Order: sequence, then structure tokens, then C-alpha cells
Amino acid sequence: MITLKSISHDYPGGHRIAFKDWQINRGDQWLLLGESGSGKTTLLHILTGILKPSAGEVVINGTSIYGLSSKALDQFRGRNIGIIFQRPHLIKSLSISDNLVLAQSFAGLPTDLDRVNEVLTSLGIADKKKAYPNELSQGQLQRVSIARAVINKPELVIADEPTSSLDDKNATAVLELLLQQSAINQATLVIATHDKRVKDAFTNTYELA
Repeated sequence: MITLKSISHDYPGGHRIAFKDWQINRGDQWLLLGESGSGKTTLLHILTGILKPSAGEVVINGTSIYGLSSKALDQFRGRNIGIIFQRPHLIKSLSISDNLVLAQSFAGLPTDLDRVNEVLTSLGIADKKKAYPNELSQGQLQRVSIARAVINKPELVIADEPTSSLDDKNATAVLELLLQQSAINQATLVIATHDKRVKDAFTNTYELA
């Protein structure tokens, strides 16, 4: 279970934004909606442990994440939170397999090549594990981004604007993969977007004014 309680954040210049309390159960699938300037990115960074809020608490499976030391928070995030960005952030000098192994290492986990193969197979790109990022298509790179996000079987998977730059066909394909992978890995899924095409696939929405 994930709980955001009494969260607010102060911006330079004295502006404060407060967020309504939010409770997310394991396996839930949520859509986080908000236009530019609504605080969506701020809330996303708070939820993923990247930005400490000025006030309030984020609790994931009983752990108040901002009560952890910096090192402990990094490892906790690596093990429990998978993040999919709009554009892939992969190390170009490493193969796809090595990029996923690196994600295991950052989380303080041992190398598990069986898990790497399992995830790549489930996404239909096992034949690309020895390839390098510049050898893959945009669609394949998006699948690798999903693989990296779920490699450590996280409690929470967050996708930040995963479809906004895609045409209808590819947006549908990516959305289906995200829903499928969250179910396979029993992970909670939160998609942050202003893409109205995604809305019909979700019954749970958290909307920022």
C-alpha cells in the first residue's frame, strides 16, 4: 500500500502547492492527470523519492521513504519503484542486457540473468539483449525502458508521459504493454499524463487542478 499524507511543497518566491491525500492499494492502476503548471511533475518526483516535500509523508509498504538516509533511499527506490520516462535514458555504451543488470546493481541486488531474459522475453525483445541502444527502433527502446522499470519487481511502476509523443497506434501498444507488465509483475501502476487518449483505459484517476 502507498499513502501520500498532508503533502505540500514550497517553490522559490513563496508559492506553495498542496496535494490532496492519496491512498493506492497494491496492484491498482491509476492515471495522474494535470496540465502543465498544475504540479504534476512535482508530485511525481515526490512520489518517486526524487524530491523531498516541504511537509507531509510518503509511505510505501510501511516505510516512510523520506525518513531514510540518502543511500538507503536510493536503494529503496531501486528495489521498489520503477520509472519509465517519455524518452529512454539508457547508457549507450552498454548492451540492453547490461543496462538491465546495471539497474539490478544500483538497487543493491545480485546479477540475475534469468530475470533479465524473463523480462525481455515477456516484452518480445529477447533477441535484442546483446544489441546496443543505437541499434534499436524507438518502439524497441520503449520496451527496454519498460523492462528496466520492472526488472527488480518493484511495488510501484510510474510512467511519465509515455504516450504524448506517439501516434495513436503506438500509443495504444505502449499502454497495453504497461498494463500487461504491471499485471505480470503484480505492481501498482501510475501513469502521469495530459494525453486524453489514455483516460478511457483507467477507472482510477487522481487529477490536479
